[in-house]
Amino acid sequence: MSASSGVTADTLKQKLAQELEATHVQVDDLSGGCGQMFDAVIVSPKFAGQRLLGRNRTVNGVLKAEIAAIHAWSAKCFTPEEWEAKKTA
Repeated sequence: MSASSGVTADTLKQKLAQELEATHVQVDDLSGGCGQMFDAVIVSPKFAGQRLLGRNRTVNGVLKAEIAAIHAWSAKCFTPEEWEAKKTA
């Protein structure tokens, strides 16, 4: 196993929930536990009125230090209304 980045799915989830006032955050460590590759779903009212690029920039700004320490990061960002529609579709 490669060296750990010190970043965990739980720390990412907590920071996103707090900083973005997220109503739902799911972060999956796809690296097998070494903390190098993460995939996330983030639902926040702060995304309202933002296009996809703006949402990703918002998330990347919140996690600037963490993203610099890991190899790969992917986030899917939704408003609460979009998330509810997606769940019922």
